[in-house]
Amino acid sequence: MNQHPVARTGTALLGIAGALVLAGCSGAADAETGDAAPGTSSDVTAPYADGTYTAEGSYQTPETVETIEVTLTIADDAVSDVTVVGDPIAPESKNYQGQFIAGISDEIVGVKVDDLDVDRVAGSSLTSEGFDQALAKIKDEAAAAAE
Repeated sequence: MNQHPVARTGTALLGIAGALVLAGCSGAADAETGDAAPGTSSDVTAPYADGTYTAEGSYQTPETVETIEVTLTIADDAVSDVTVVGDPIAPESKNYQGQFIAGISDEIVGVKVDDLDVDRVAGSSLTSEGFDQALAKIKDEAAAAAE
C-alpha cells in the first residue's frame, strides 16, 4: 500500500513525539524512586504525635446544648486510651451520656485515629456529635505536635 509522503512524515513525527513523551515520563519515575540525599531520612513521619490530648465538644439536644470533655491517648497513630466526662444539663442527657461513656472505650481503643467513625454508641447518637467535635480538635493538635 502506498502512503502519501505527507502522511508518512506525519506518522514519523507522531512516533518521535510519543517516544519523547515516554522518555520524559521514565526520567520522572527514576527521580521519585531514587535514594534519599545523604543525611536525610526517607521514613514517613507519623501524622499524629504520641501523647494525651483533651478537648471539649458540644451538641444540641431538643432541650439544651450539652458538652462533653474527651481525653484521648494516642500511640503510633492509634487510640490507646479514652476518657469522656459529661456534665449533662437535662436528665435525659445524663442517661445518654452515661451510656456513651460506658461504651466508647470498647469502640475506639486500638483503632487508628484516622479510622475513627463514631456514629452511635450504646444507643446514644447525639453525644457522638460532641465527641466528633472534640476529636477534630484533638486531631489538629496532635498533627501540629507531630510537625
